[in-house]
Amino acid sequence: MIEDISKKISWLREHPKLLTGIFRGIERETLRIKKNGDFSQTKHPYFLGSPLTHQWITTDFSENLLEFITPASNKIDDLLSFLTDIHCFTASNINDERMWPFSIPYSYNKNNNIQIAQYGNSNLGKMKSVYRTGLKNRYGDLINTISGVHYNFSLPLCFWKYWKTTEQKKNSFDYVSKGYLHLIRNYYRFGWIIPYLFGASPAIPSDFLNNSNTNIKYQFKKNKENIFYLPWSTSLRISNIGYTQTKILDLNIMFNNFDEYLTSLQKALDTPSRKFINIGLKDKKNNFQQLNTNFLQTENELYTQIRPKRNIKNGETPIEALKKRGIEYIEIRSLDINPFSPIGIDKNQILLLDLFLIWCALIDSPKTNKKDFILINKNWEKIIFEGRKPNQKMYIYNQNKTKKLIEISEIIFKDLKKIALILDKHSKNLEYQIVCEKMRLFFFNPQLTYSARILQLLIKEGIKKTGLYLSQKYYKKFINHNISNINKKILQQEVEYSHQKQTQIEKSDTLSFEEYIKNK
Repeated sequence: MIEDISKKISWLREHPKLLTGIFRGIERETLRIKKNGDFSQTKHPYFLGSPLTHQWITTDFSENLLEFITPASNKIDDLLSFLTDIHCFTASNINDERMWPFSIPYSYNKNNNIQIAQYGNSNLGKMKSVYRTGLKNRYGDLINTISGVHYNFSLPLCFWKYWKTTEQKKNSFDYVSKGYLHLIRNYYRFGWIIPYLFGASPAIPSDFLNNSNTNIKYQFKKNKENIFYLPWSTSLRISNIGYTQTKILDLNIMFNNFDEYLTSLQKALDTPSRKFINIGLKDKKNNFQQLNTNFLQTENELYTQIRPKRNIKNGETPIEALKKRGIEYIEIRSLDINPFSPIGIDKNQILLLDLFLIWCALIDSPKTNKKDFILINKNWEKIIFEGRKPNQKMYIYNQNKTKKLIEISEIIFKDLKKIALILDKHSKNLEYQIVCEKMRLFFFNPQLTYSARILQLLIKEGIKKTGLYLSQKYYKKFINHNISNINKKILQQEVEYSHQKQTQIEKSDTLSFEEYIKNK
């Protein structure tokens, strides 16, 4: 099932410097709420900068859905420090509001409107808002306020060069893109380990339970707050209940070959969907209801557990950047907000993700077809809905049998420990080994997992009480935290600069919005 990678580990042990250039980035989403837990009805605060042009503080689907974006860094402590400073800066500029500490918006009030995020009067800004209007019309507005954490990860170029020596005669990015697709396939095969360990959305409000098939298949329990939960679930956020998910199987998007991936993605961007045609491109008042009627309005609508990425240049689309320069990094999208961390993620998670993603790059990665993906998705579903169930068994890829989850985890963690030894030896500390042993115990005692801990609080204290307590606790921590002088100055300058940049963009428009959309 999982190959013996002793030789690969030995190779890595001989070349430990190949892992010193790992770069990471974090994107954290969080809802602005009132003190009573209701959704904020105010616009994105002016003193946080322009959400259109600010590098690090923006909005996602709605006006009250904040998104914090860190610069890429090869130092974990610097990454977390900057993310903390963004939270502190934001807390000092949202007055009496707070930041909701969970992925799921449990305290939604039906009497409040969810306001689509606005980005000003430029064509670019209008396009971003219309895209979100399309998401609302396609999937609903409440479901698009579910929040998560995205973890961006890249291995150093020298790693791929040494590892894929047979590919060096091809284009400069061929072997890198091939390597990342190799990693992505393995993440699909074994990435369910992440929601098992870190999933933190084992419950969901009744508003989300509109999928009768799921409701019938799994017997939900209900608490006094009309919150539904499953006793062994881990991350309902990434299930077909809570996740705004475009199924890659339906779009026939596979990760076996770079050109085939790009072709299938382009087809999804260009092919009209009967379902979305029925929505209509415009309403009776001639207002756009979506950017287009295709399966995907833009590449960002491809919601998957992991996806290949490339930094874009001015005027480029994400797929154009990939076509020109190949895959630069991967984006992990299966992380719930960590409610036990003020900033939604902690160092232990990053250390474990590093180990696991390196492992995914090392082990064999057989190509997959639709039949394989169906089996792979069944394993994800098992973990999402019943991951902590005693003696849980998983399907074995390419074999007609199952194996106990704890047995598979032991095989994986045996390898992770070896990788941890290499990383710790080079950095002269024990942090990777410590976190590896700590997370390994989660499989022997599922009550240690984030989902079990938050579910216990939900049942004992109630989700609203717990959410408001944590949001207030973290708010006080942010307010009392001393932001580094450098970061404080950078963030203040970026606010001013972002507003200036938005004004420049608006003044530079020469096309009507209709013409602008046609040219996209």
